Amino acid sequence: MTAPYLQRLAARTAATRTVLCVGVDPDPGALPTGFEPTLQGIEAFSRMIVEASLPYAAAVKPNLAFFEAHGSAGVAALERLRAMVPDHVPFIVDAKRGDIGSTAARQAVALYDVLGADAVTVNPYLGAEAIAPLIERADRFAYVLCRTSNPGAGELQGLPVAPDPDAGHPAEPLWARVARLVTAWGPGGTVGLVVGATAPSEMASIRTLAPGLAFLVPGVGAQGGEVAPALVHGPATAPPAAGGAGGGLLVNVSRGIAQAALGAPPAGGPTDPAERLAEAVAGWAASLAVLP
Repeated sequence: MTAPYLQRLAARTAATRTVLCVGVDPDPGALPTGFEPTLQGIEAFSRMIVEASLPYAAAVKPNLAFFEAHGSAGVAALERLRAMVPDHVPFIVDAKRGDIGSTAARQAVALYDVLGADAVTVNPYLGAEAIAPLIERADRFAYVLCRTSNPGAGELQGLPVAPDPDAGHPAEPLWARVARLVTAWGPGGTVGLVVGATAPSEMASIRTLAPGLAFLVPGVGAQGGEVAPALVHGPATAPPAAGGAGGGLLVNVSRGIAQAALGAPPAGGPTDPAERLAEAVAGWAASLAVLP
């Protein structure tokens, strides 16, 4: 892979005409009938989700923790899952990494070179030093946690931060300061933000602060976030993310798709779990369409 990540994402978004990112978070306690709550059952269900997603979704995002929980065998299962995804489909690893520079450099090798991630999620708590090794490659990308979708997000992310007159920063919540700082991180075009759909007013403010950064938006579906604000405020309005199809936006749906395969099928609907997943992915792709 040599083309910049944002360029490849725009090409995939144009091809699928949607900003849907399908999350793969295989919970052993939430598998379809006939799937054992073992690594084998988890891998089989994950493969089914990916297969259902490839014709419709702009990107696929497995959550590393759900595979790491099974040790080296779980990581091997994730590697096999990655091998299913063609190079033109962005493969985003939800890893939430970030550590001192030397450690982050090894994280970059593990995630990019060994696992083959196109993009990863990272934590900004250690500052720019911890992110630098993950955003220095022109063909890879990191989404920095900014304003997340979980109920407890505001506990730290909403803390007031004192003004910084030297840098020209006003008093503001921590999430706003993160957005403001990240705009200056990296060589340009290799970093974006995670902004939850459950905080639409904050999303609008973050878009104003970071007009050129790509957004990865979780929280739609099972967490209650709405599609409309994400489609309004999610696309970038300035370079480097603006200009291509979707404006660098990805909206993640995980449980809202996986749960379609659980329980009794709806009246008149398909009974096969794979067909139910494909129907759910197609529906979400249509809901998140960005091109006619």
